[in-house]
Amino acid sequence: MESKCHPNGRGESRDYFIDHNTFSETNLTSLRNEICFTVQSAFNIIQAPMKTKYGYRTVSRMSLLSIVVLIIITIHLRLTHADQVVLLDTTREATLEWTRYPYGPQAQTPGWVEESFTDFVKGINWRSYVVCDVAYHNVNNWLWSPFIDRGPANRLYIEIQFTIRDCSLFPGNALSCKETFSLLFYEFDAATREPPPWQTDSYRLIARIAAGEGRFNQNSDVDINTEVKSIAVNKKGVYFAFRDQGACISVLAVKVYYITCPAVTENFAHFNETPTGREITIIEKQNGTCVENAEPYEAPTYLCKGDGKWTILTGGCRCKVGYEPNELNKTCTECPLGTFKSPDVTKCTPCPPNSNSSKTGSPFCKCMPGYYRHPSDGRHMPCYSPPAAPSNLTLLFVDQTSAIISWSAPTKNKTHSGETQSKKYHSDIVYKIRCNMCSPNVMYNPSSDTFNETKITLTNLEPVTTYTVQIHATNGVSHLTDLSRHSNESSLIATNDITFSNASFFNIPLDLNEVKTSHAEIVFTTESVLLSTVFNLRILAITSKDADLEWDKPVQSDSPLEFYELRWFPKVELDAINKTALNTKETKAHIEGLLENTEYGFQVRCKTINGFGSYSNMIYAQTLQSVGSVYDDSVQIRFIAGAIVTGVLFLVIFIIATVYFMRSKHQDELDKKSTNHLPLPLDYATNEVTTPLFGNSRSYVDPHTYEDPNQAIREFAREIDANYITIEAIIGGGEFGDVCRGRLKIPPNFVQDIDVAIKTLKPGSSEKARCDFLTEASIMGQFDHPNVIYLQGVVTRSNPVMIITEYMENGSLDTFLRVNDGKFQTLQLIVMLRGIASGMAYLSDMNYVHRDLAARNVLVNAQLICKIADFGLSREIENASDAYTTRGGKIPVRWTAPEAIAFRKFTSASDVWSYGVVLWEVMSYGERPYWNWSNQDVIKSIEKGYRLPAPMDCPEALYQLMLDCWQKQRTHRPTFASIVSTLDNLARQPQSLLTTRNSPESDGTHILDTQRGQNIFISTDLWLEHIKMSRYCHHFKEANLINAQQISRLTAQQLSDMGITLVGHQKKILHQARQLDTII
Repeated sequence: MESKCHPNGRGESRDYFIDHNTFSETNLTSLRNEICFTVQSAFNIIQAPMKTKYGYRTVSRMSLLSIVVLIIITIHLRLTHADQVVLLDTTREATLEWTRYPYGPQAQTPGWVEESFTDFVKGINWRSYVVCDVAYHNVNNWLWSPFIDRGPANRLYIEIQFTIRDCSLFPGNALSCKETFSLLFYEFDAATREPPPWQTDSYRLIARIAAGEGRFNQNSDVDINTEVKSIAVNKKGVYFAFRDQGACISVLAVKVYYITCPAVTENFAHFNETPTGREITIIEKQNGTCVENAEPYEAPTYLCKGDGKWTILTGGCRCKVGYEPNELNKTCTECPLGTFKSPDVTKCTPCPPNSNSSKTGSPFCKCMPGYYRHPSDGRHMPCYSPPAAPSNLTLLFVDQTSAIISWSAPTKNKTHSGETQSKKYHSDIVYKIRCNMCSPNVMYNPSSDTFNETKITLTNLEPVTTYTVQIHATNGVSHLTDLSRHSNESSLIATNDITFSNASFFNIPLDLNEVKTSHAEIVFTTESVLLSTVFNLRILAITSKDADLEWDKPVQSDSPLEFYELRWFPKVELDAINKTALNTKETKAHIEGLLENTEYGFQVRCKTINGFGSYSNMIYAQTLQSVGSVYDDSVQIRFIAGAIVTGVLFLVIFIIATVYFMRSKHQDELDKKSTNHLPLPLDYATNEVTTPLFGNSRSYVDPHTYEDPNQAIREFAREIDANYITIEAIIGGGEFGDVCRGRLKIPPNFVQDIDVAIKTLKPGSSEKARCDFLTEASIMGQFDHPNVIYLQGVVTRSNPVMIITEYMENGSLDTFLRVNDGKFQTLQLIVMLRGIASGMAYLSDMNYVHRDLAARNVLVNAQLICKIADFGLSREIENASDAYTTRGGKIPVRWTAPEAIAFRKFTSASDVWSYGVVLWEVMSYGERPYWNWSNQDVIKSIEKGYRLPAPMDCPEALYQLMLDCWQKQRTHRPTFASIVSTLDNLARQPQSLLTTRNSPESDGTHILDTQRGQNIFISTDLWLEHIKMSRYCHHFKEANLINAQQISRLTAQQLSDMGITLVGHQKKILHQARQLDTII
């Protein structure tokens, strides 16, 4: 019989017993050979004809299936055991010749005798030892094994197969018949020719071995017993001894081995074969070594248990950059040409556009000539080329002192593969102006060094002067062209992949004299103003607050004068040069309201039908100091102080009276109607002492930061005794369980009760489901606002676990609106929207981001008050069709901001986007956003700039608010506080809701008359409506801005003072205001 064990260099042999969790490379070859042999045998059986009494036939497919199942079972059995390293196996030996005592002619008893044991049925032919000296007195027969070198073993196992005859077979002549024998061992540091002394103190007893049920009492019945014992070993080797004291024994086979945890490769670390510990309970720690082309991220270790199985793997290795992990073979494969692997990616990735790799195993791909990678980009990002020059450079307007130039953005560059570059750097193109002949006094709008608008206005130009203006286009890699040129002279910078040794790169200014950028050029000449320039501006008189000025008429003019414009400003506030001005038709003016002891600058210019002339030379004068100002200030201060004291006194009296009245009223109403917010006492739950729900801090605390979710529940929610709750009906179902309507008895006497909503947890739910269920309660328990669902308490000490909230009679907002389609006035809808915005403003102030604001998660009570609900986005989205799965979980795409979908960047600004969708849902009476579009279509459309159209009969102001909430740049979206203010203004001005998005008046054609070739300004209200900023009509009226001249001189500071704080709206208003210069 051919053995499956193969002797190794130490004379050992090995049986593979492999645990399926620790299958290793060492055993792979042997197992593969056996599998191939078994499969080949199976196919041979299938193909070979079998002879039957009816002739020959082949094996059926069912038989083939049985054979395959047998192969799988065989492999599974091979994969569920540990390794045995065999040191001695008598069944492999042709002769034994062990040392015996007594032995020889002088022996008083026959002792142990070597013979063969054969069983043809079982295919056995073993060399064995037999002893049967039952007819002698004082039998003491010893049999010693040869010296067994333990090798690396810490614990040896000995397996004995033997038979024992029953003493009943020797009824007459058995003088010392026994049915047991002793197994002993002796450790030694060297193998000797003579065995060690066999006295009792030399050998240590392992066990006295009996046959158990294996004794036989007839010569024809032979039962083979198997006994396995183990010992811990320390010295070089060991002798085993068998001691017989009068039994009839046959030692058929002896096998000595030790158990190892097999060699394995896990987490790309190889762990060598490891013998088990000296004791079965001892665990051996094995350090691993990284596979080729891998490096450790944490020292890999594996623990070998006493049963030969691995457990508790810690640490591991990862493939080096340029090498890809092969999870099946646990190897690191070199990346081929045209691919790379950097720390930013997990596998060999094709080179990004406009780059390639010049060798195998590349950690990154170099940019192709003419393309560059921004230093802040990862190595997995594409390379880009600098933009082309701007096109269609046009002079829109020029007069004596100003000019307006516009252009078109550069055409998109083609990538090396012929595709257009992505929008990343094209959308980041900025422009820089270079103007020769421009003096330092020339002002630019936009005024920043670089800007992304495609139009610029130059003022304070000199008349009759030729200017050459260059518009340079740059992007994030323009400055790298010059650095790449220098990189040929320095080894610090790789070709087209610019790197820096510190962060100072981001502060490198873009000097057009040093960096070569593409540009367009235009030449123009300003008009003459010599005939309409005011001269000899002079001050006639000046006091502490007033000034009188006079000037001469222009020497001559080819057009009639309309009026003079005089402007003045404090000398120290040059940025306020256009802050104050007046118009007059006379050559003199009286100015009032100046500051005392302040130096002012004055200028004047004239206006003709051809436009404004240039300003006169600047003159300066200082106002006087008033003699009685100190005394007046003292009297004024005393008067103000007295008024403040009187006002505070009346205010305190009013507050005391109000508080007393409100407390009395609240106590009366408590007994008359149901209360939503229960003032539960500290002993409301049995034997429960709770802490206050809120301290002085109003910041939201994430329950996930608590190691024990029950701690968060105890801190943020009240425990309610289940005996005070009555469930009346099931009104819905959720992920965790049912939603019911019920009654809750309220303190102090627990006689009165109120309607509540009850969420129950399904029986048998997992621990994770219970934690998620209670986490939502921990979140709700931190909020106390009229427009946020109120948590009455929780039941956690009895089953089912319950969350008790206030009851909202009309259910979810989307369902409520669909049922009542068209039944509400616009003002009623605004009140509902205002409540939602107010609740979200409160959550935003608490630093809480909802992440799932939608009409379905807003509840409506009987008074039509809307309240924010559903604070469990960490759960799976119930409607899978509305969810988009990303690496971080599921996202409700139709309500989620683009940055949250792309980068999982959830902020209050992303909640504002969701609020805009809720606003659309309300105005469309519960219509589904984006209708039946797929999630991918929604994402692509929003990215391209598409926004939901205005619902039918939606007021223009409300749709503009939706568009503001859907600004792509999250910093340009309004805050919830400003949304509340906007809705309050709309509610106070119902006339602003009359113009709808669908009405003919909303197209703006009635505002500007373009039939005569030029725009005509009619009124401030119409102008604001034309530029879609009609919400600010009230702000302009309060600031008394009624004509185009005043609006054209607006500044960003003035808009902020007027209460217009959104940066995007400021830019839009100022941009349109500058266009009025062509109208004036």
